[in-house]
Amino acid sequence: MKNLLLIIIATLIAIPSIFAEEEGFHWPKEIERKNTTVTLYQPQYDGFKNNILEGRMALSVKEKDKELVFGALWFKARLATDLEERTAVIENIDIERVYFPGIEDTSRIEQFSKLLEEEIQSWDVVMSLDRLTASLKEVEDLKSLSENLNNNPPDIYFRTTPSVLISIDGDPKLKEVEGAGFEYVVNTPFFIVKEKSKYYIKGGKFWYVSNSVSSGYKHTEKVPSDIEKFAADNIQEEEQDSISKSITEAPELIVVTKPSELVSTDGEPDYASIEGTTLLYVSNSSEDIVMDINSQNHYVLIAGRWFYSKSLNDGDWKFTEPKDLPEDFSKIPEDSDMADVRASIPGTPEAEEALLEQSVPQTATVDRKTTTVEVQWDGDPKFEKIEGTDVAIAKNTDKTVLLIDKKYYCVDDAIWFVADKPTGPWIVSDVRPDEVDQIPPESEAYNVKYVYIYESTPEVVYVGYLPGYNYSYVYGGCVVYGTGYYYRPWYGAYYYPRPVTFGFGVHYNPWTGWGFSVGFSYGWIGWGFHPYRRAYFGPRGYHRGYRHGYNRGYHHGYNRGYAHGARAGYAAGSRNSNVYKNRSTGVKTADRARTQQGNKNLNNKARPSSKPNNVYADKKGNVYQRDKGGNWENKNNKGSRPSTQPSQKPSQKPSQKPAQQPKQKPAQQPQHKPSTGQTQQRQSSGMSSQQRQQMDRSHQSRSTGTQNYNRSRSSGYSGGGSRGGGMSRGGGGGGRRR
Repeated sequence: MKNLLLIIIATLIAIPSIFAEEEGFHWPKEIERKNTTVTLYQPQYDGFKNNILEGRMALSVKEKDKELVFGALWFKARLATDLEERTAVIENIDIERVYFPGIEDTSRIEQFSKLLEEEIQSWDVVMSLDRLTASLKEVEDLKSLSENLNNNPPDIYFRTTPSVLISIDGDPKLKEVEGAGFEYVVNTPFFIVKEKSKYYIKGGKFWYVSNSVSSGYKHTEKVPSDIEKFAADNIQEEEQDSISKSITEAPELIVVTKPSELVSTDGEPDYASIEGTTLLYVSNSSEDIVMDINSQNHYVLIAGRWFYSKSLNDGDWKFTEPKDLPEDFSKIPEDSDMADVRASIPGTPEAEEALLEQSVPQTATVDRKTTTVEVQWDGDPKFEKIEGTDVAIAKNTDKTVLLIDKKYYCVDDAIWFVADKPTGPWIVSDVRPDEVDQIPPESEAYNVKYVYIYESTPEVVYVGYLPGYNYSYVYGGCVVYGTGYYYRPWYGAYYYPRPVTFGFGVHYNPWTGWGFSVGFSYGWIGWGFHPYRRAYFGPRGYHRGYRHGYNRGYHHGYNRGYAHGARAGYAAGSRNSNVYKNRSTGVKTADRARTQQGNKNLNNKARPSSKPNNVYADKKGNVYQRDKGGNWENKNNKGSRPSTQPSQKPSQKPSQKPAQQPKQKPAQQPQHKPSTGQTQQRQSSGMSSQQRQQMDRSHQSRSTGTQNYNRSRSSGYSGGGSRGGGMSRGGGGGGRRR
């Protein structure tokens, strides 16, 4: 037994080697030492709170000419994530317990646990985020509810001809271009310029002119040279794709000054059936439009919310609670042309995966000395109290600045800063005020509730944010975008816009998350003269995805359109989804940490195992192997049943352990509850029905994670794509958005 434990110690100390390369995403892992092979199986998770992950791992040890021995270990670790690259790093691991069923030498196991803890500080376990997220299904109460969202419908326009929605944030505000002799509309991300009595809009390759700012725009090729030059100097030139070149007719412009959306078809609606249901969908539209034959209602999916109306034309749209959708919505096949809407139907696997994505934070390590923020003010700082809270919010600034208990807090790029004065100087905060959790969705500061501080040292602060920071929220068993509230911008010498829910064709894609779809192709959004346009679209700003063209308005089917398009679009649509990468210095993310770490603690003898990934540990440490028929075998080492619980880890902690977590705990973070299942009849295999259900769930989660990971790999994009709040998908006015 002594030799066996020493071999295990030597083997597990080398674990970092099996995670360092891309092949490290494969499970199980295998290491050979002195005629002994140690196999480690994919971790299972028991708890996830803030950035702390708790779990267990089944393992086996095979010495030459001796029987195979099975065991389990429990761990607690800090989780660092890179949602853009779809990777997670399990670092600063504590081995809490080690257990070998049927082996009673607990003193040796205690010694083993202590030795592992002494060595564990060097471990960095790199994992596929797809596998980790799927496994989180086993952790209870991860799904938080965003209450009191505003689900009233925007104004919904319907057109059967090529059209583009031009959104202005309230009544148009004009600002003179110094020395130019003309003005531009400041409160819109679109290019709208006034010279004398005429207004000009440029969208893509088309120019428009009108005598009114809000209507009557006609295509023109007669544009004043000074305005053409102004546009050329401030609109980034982009190469036209084949779709852009194929569009010869200028689309109609619909100019709006309040929250609105555009639903369009290529000609009169062309209805097609959804197999196995009493539903029809509109096949010649880029929007998700479903008709329920039984009720004769049309349903359209906008910003993750379903709105319904008898007619597409009458504008009498109402919101439907997700639970009240027609029953056949849940029967939409996975290979249907409308499969992408399954993520917005509660209870589907796609909706469940989207909910789990909401629970995984993007993390980073912030250097106290080199990280700071500059806050711009339009005049003297002005604050307004947020109703029902002890928090006041600044109104005339380009950042989110809060006044709490005589301290000023600023959140920028998902980092908390603090100052004694609103004008600074600002330093990185190591405290997230409890009062932040009082902020309601009616406030434009609601999203900062989802920015957290986990730990700190004198040198760094460990931080993270959930997708809610990027306006992705949970409602009714699904994810929705935005709070639905209109936030009044600041008008003064400067214009500071606020985030919006409607007006920019926001849709969810299970592969790439939330994305914007504006215009027909390139050049409608993102001219460079306006310095604050990013605020409309949140911390990520506006990023078009892989789907950016009109494409004549047709669905192309799941396999040819949605699945293929998503995979092909990873490289184009998933870049820079990590808000922390807005900063070039002072912030270290998981991918940067891996790059800087290089090949630290590598052992070239580690390799992926050829064994099936079919061994699991239950919460008591019993080890089970699943065969192809779904049967479970108890691997209790020579048939002896454990008589005691796994031994606890030594009480002494390593001195270099990070400082304890701050007292401010985010109220809406997931809470792990201990199992309270009742004792049930044991089956002949030695498993109770409760244990079997637990193992079946673990197997299902592991299988789902492997499928998701393989899909990411087959896309040709090494990271696997951006999800859960990453603004990764743009699109054209009529093309089928996937």
